[in-house]
Amino acid sequence: MPTARQLVQLFAGCVVLGVGVAMLLTADLGSDGYSTMVNGIALASGMGFLLANTLVSIVFLALAAARKVMPGIGTVVQIVVVGVTVNALLAAWDPPEGWPARIALLVLAFPVLAVGIATYLGSHTGAGPAEAAALAYDPPLAFRWSYSVLQGGGALLGWLLGATVGVGTIAVIVALGPLVDLASRLLRLDVHQDKGGKGGEPVLRGEA
Repeated sequence: MPTARQLVQLFAGCVVLGVGVAMLLTADLGSDGYSTMVNGIALASGMGFLLANTLVSIVFLALAAARKVMPGIGTVVQIVVVGVTVNALLAAWDPPEGWPARIALLVLAFPVLAVGIATYLGSHTGAGPAEAAALAYDPPLAFRWSYSVLQGGGALLGWLLGATVGVGTIAVIVALGPLVDLASRLLRLDVHQDKGGKGGEPVLRGEA
């Protein structure tokens, strides 16, 4: 069972991540590659975004589980808390007017996203679908690059299926994985999840 410290860290990280996602979406300069893929599948198949997102999440979690990165309570909390946070903020925020304000909001979103992802993954309670699939291939490919590959592949597939890609999408592909790695180092957190679904206290870098 997760400790109280892990649960607090998990919820805090997910709220911060939700704020970052809301900032990215409010900037309206392109979504992340994973969401672009889900949107493309929804457009091409005619199913709703929620159903497409659920099916893609199941596939990604199954791929991760096949490489012994198992879902946990953090997987569920990430999906629910991030979703609730994003919905609440999008309902409260108005899109900024003018390109300078939108670009500024996009730039500010990235450190928030990176800290949120590093914090919730560092609780070692389970990863959301995109992060779990990326972590499943580290090794051989370091997370900062496997995450970029996942986001880039998702964006390409989504674009081929009819979804739109923007400068924000490209920025997520290029920068978010390395920024999460940097945030985890600064916060001294290990984002890797325990193989086989074993829980444990968050591991500080240098203690593993």
